Amino acid sequence: MTRRAVVTGASSGIGAATVRRLRSSGWEVVAVARRAERLVALQAETGAVAFAADLTTDADIDALTQFLAGSGAVHALAHIAGGARGTDRVEDGEASDWQWMYDVNVLAVQRLTRALLPQLRQSAASDSHADLLFVTSTAAQVAYPGGGGYNAAKAAESMLVSALRLELNGEPLRVVEIAPGMVYTEEFTLNRVGGDRERAAAVYEGVQHPLTAEDVADVIGYALEAPGHVNLDLVTMRPVAQSAQHLLARGPLRPRLS
Repeated sequence: MTRRAVVTGASSGIGAATVRRLRSSGWEVVAVARRAERLVALQAETGAVAFAADLTTDADIDALTQFLAGSGAVHALAHIAGGARGTDRVEDGEASDWQWMYDVNVLAVQRLTRALLPQLRQSAASDSHADLLFVTSTAAQVAYPGGGGYNAAKAAESMLVSALRLELNGEPLRVVEIAPGMVYTEEFTLNRVGGDRERAAAVYEGVQHPLTAEDVADVIGYALEAPGHVNLDLVTMRPVAQSAQHLLARGPLRPRLS
């Protein structure tokens, strides 16, 4: 049986890479994001079904839910949409930036989960299981200066996911959290620093092989395609150059030979 996944944040980065990864292994995919023109291009490239929606609005969530209910079963939700704004200290932070981060990283997750759980349960009743997968961040695990707003939003998302897993105990529903560290994508850091390309480039300067969107998509694909009784509760992934949130090697990685 062909399984169908809903992938959010599909217009770029990890979301778009996940659409490509799942389509390459035979999944039907509904690609969801706000930017319709990018989704149309992704649809032409991959054969995924494009659905433009702003997941911070109830009206768009309702429209997506109705579309999915009328077009087939939903076996997996891969919620990748999210983002960061600003690198201000807590004392200097803009409330509007913090509100936006909470809306896209937390409230959108709750809205979408509430809306799609009935359809995922229906799929699990006729299949062996269904999946809810969420991409959070290592920022949910360790705070860092200038990251307070994003730390808080991603930590809240991670707690939501953990609570959901407990609440669904006894049902054949897998709840998976993927928490990447440094990932190089074309937009995430650029958007965070307000479009300053020089500042964005400096974040990755000298780092040998940051994670790519495709690296994360491969782990997402594995999690969704693992045997139905196997749940990856939490996968923390970083490039080798980033041993911890605060410990990043810049320059070539070399063994210390005696």
